[in-house]
Amino acid sequence: MSIIYLNGDYIPDHEACVSVLDRGFIFGDGVYEVIPAYHGKLFRLSEHLQRLQNSLDAIRITNPHSPQQWESILDELIAKNNVDENKGGDLSIYLQVTRGVAKRDHALPPDIQPTVFAMANPLQAPGKTDLQAGVSAITRDDYRWLNCHIKAISLLPNILLRQQAIDADATETILIRDGEATEGAASNLFIVENEIIATPPKGPFLLPGITRDLVLEIAQQNHISWEESTISESRLRNADEIWITSSTKEILPVTKLDGKPVGNGQPGSMWHKMVDLFQAFKQSLR
Repeated sequence: MSIIYLNGDYIPDHEACVSVLDRGFIFGDGVYEVIPAYHGKLFRLSEHLQRLQNSLDAIRITNPHSPQQWESILDELIAKNNVDENKGGDLSIYLQVTRGVAKRDHALPPDIQPTVFAMANPLQAPGKTDLQAGVSAITRDDYRWLNCHIKAISLLPNILLRQQAIDADATETILIRDGEATEGAASNLFIVENEIIATPPKGPFLLPGITRDLVLEIAQQNHISWEESTISESRLRNADEIWITSSTKEILPVTKLDGKPVGNGQPGSMWHKMVDLFQAFKQSLR
């Protein structure tokens, strides 16, 4: 049985109820965050809460909690979900804030209480096979909206694009907008060219990933060359290495793109170096 947090209460998931008039249910009017918790400790919490704040500000919802309150809520959620009984003690924390319950009307209703929900699930780390051999990805046109930097719960385009990858027996869909690669349907994108790591710059066409930023931080600290630059479709297809990153995927090598090998078809040397540094960073936080 999983214990969830809903509007101030910790209750079994099967007892949780939200009004059918909640604007998250009717309009997808809300935002969310996904935060890893390694061995019971929330990972990069301040960065995740800042991104949550940015998303709330963008859609004009007042944050219902201070950072200290969020930390207390999520720590209690972890404790109530028996972290030590989960594989490796690692959890994926999902939290969601919707505008709340109101009569159905497109106009923003004044003075309503946001709905706050959070749950904890075992964090499934990338499998050994995926890390040793890499994964496949496909490319598709990025037909999403123009505010992809908002972590909105209305994810239908991402769902459909990700399903195209699954239908093609691939792990991810890398999105192309006006000839430039932006990100994955559920991940950020990196390439390696001549030992230089590159990732698209932040902007409205991609989500500012916490793991993405950490990769650049680690590269900076270890004197690894990196750049934020536009990645044309040609650069993507001719890259020595391709990675996708997210809070749950961590850093995953793509070794096949649209059925063709990336580089030599194996995870590259730069990926191996970065993964070792990333794991060392995680260990240092215990």
